[in-house]
Amino acid sequence: MKINRNINVVLVILIFGASLFTACSKDDDDIIGVDTTNRIDKYKEMESLVESQPFSQLHGVSVGNAQDNDAKTGVTVFFFPEASMASAIVLGGGPASREVPLLDPQRNTQPLNALVFSGGSAYGLAASDGVANCLEEHGYGYNTGFGLVPIVCQSCIFDLSYGKSNVRPDREMGYKACQSAIASNSPLSGNVGAGTGATVGKPGGMALAPKSGIGYAAARLGQLEVGVAVVVNSLGDIFQDGIKIAGMTTADRKGFVSAEQAVLMNQYSDLIAGNTTIADAILSSKISDEEYLDNI
Repeated sequence: MKINRNINVVLVILIFGASLFTACSKDDDDIIGVDTTNRIDKYKEMESLVESQPFSQLHGVSVGNAQDNDAKTGVTVFFFPEASMASAIVLGGGPASREVPLLDPQRNTQPLNALVFSGGSAYGLAASDGVANCLEEHGYGYNTGFGLVPIVCQSCIFDLSYGKSNVRPDREMGYKACQSAIASNSPLSGNVGAGTGATVGKPGGMALAPKSGIGYAAARLGQLEVGVAVVVNSLGDIFQDGIKIAGMTTADRKGFVSAEQAVLMNQYSDLIAGNTTIADAILSSKISDEEYLDNI
């Protein structure tokens, strides 16, 4: 008998700890969050094949945020109601992360219930405790037979050099962001959630580093949907279509200088100010049971 039911397959690919010279973000310190829920990006080179869509329409994931706008740090939670298989690429010298070994295909990997991005450097990992508590309360997690253990992975950016370094994402903030992700879907761009403390163009120190944030994009190709979320906290400058749109500034902050040239010419100061870019790519596809069985 043919079964017509569709299965929603979601795969999450995580990129932790990369220091990048390319990305796109907001540079206004006063913007709390930009509602890009219904924004549609254009993919001119593949318009005949790829259909743009808002990230909020991506199946199998819901986004929630919480932040301290005074301390300039926050948390973003990607919640997977049906749980999702995931893998990770870890780059950079000091990635703060939680449960990443679970994403190794050689492990006894269980589907991911939530992915957490946050500020706070290693201190921010405390946010996942609140996320796990929230998921358990709502009945999500791996059933051990003795209780639910939510599978939660996390990566953090270094934002201690911006805002208040003694205030970091904690259990309460993580719980709040998870509650938001379960209750609604809010993929906001800019200075919100994990992007609250993000900055770019840091070779000249924080005095010359403009504000950045978190951003989203999504597209559809047939039954395949792909969404990308990036917290841009890079060492270098930000380009869009080859044009610099943010990055290391002049002393009066009225113009740009090259972050790349500053590094190459050893004209840099506090690189420890932090330069971590974290991202996830979410692939979602609906296939029939028949297609699924044919590919086992």
